[in-house]
Amino acid sequence: MTFAALQPLADRAALFTALRQDALSAAADALGEHRWDADMAAGTLTFTANADPSRQLVTRAHLIATIAPGPRSLLWAWAHPQGDPQGIAAQLQAYGAEHGIVELTSPEVPFPADAAADEEWIAQAAHVVGGVAVELTGRAPYYSAPVGGGTRAVFLLDAPIAPLTVADAVIALPRILSGTALTDARTAVWDLARLANWTLTWTDESFGGATVVDGSGSATFRFDEQARITGIESTLADS
Repeated sequence: MTFAALQPLADRAALFTALRQDALSAAADALGEHRWDADMAAGTLTFTANADPSRQLVTRAHLIATIAPGPRSLLWAWAHPQGDPQGIAAQLQAYGAEHGIVELTSPEVPFPADAAADEEWIAQAAHVVGGVAVELTGRAPYYSAPVGGGTRAVFLLDAPIAPLTVADAVIALPRILSGTALTDARTAVWDLARLANWTLTWTDESFGGATVVDGSGSATFRFDEQARITGIESTLADS
């Protein structure tokens, strides 16, 4: 566990987040071996092919937070010297104020006392922060960037990747689900539809299934008594 108060928000967005991260990875991997560069003044994060520097994936980057092992703390971008007090991260602060979540309204959040604060722990904390940012802003994907000294910066990206469709999700979900732990799959599917702007209809009063629809087709998720996904049936539009 990294930040206990933040984890439920990240869990809620877990499916949508994983699908958007997968799309970013595919777009970056299409460059082959590549590097990334952040330009804080320009507000961009750029992925560049090593073999051909003219091949780039340029994104608008919004700093959300930095997570540092030295002070053992998370610093939100709205309080960061290189951040924007009125930027995207301020939406997280506003949500925290509305719902009484101190970890979102405190400029700097200390690590839990028992936190390892090593590279692995900080990387996991960055993924939680990224998931929270996706959940509360509706923007995705995010990028967790090592910026030296064990510190990581978390950015939300406006990336040139296609909006998520039901058809795209149906293709990717078997692979995504095999590597994604869902605390509450039923809620994650509901939130996936909300964040992707799909229409969702429950199949019965006991919420044993959910059908999601957009212009690319429809998919029905089936759940067991523990709200785990037991199957997905899809009908996709002709391309």
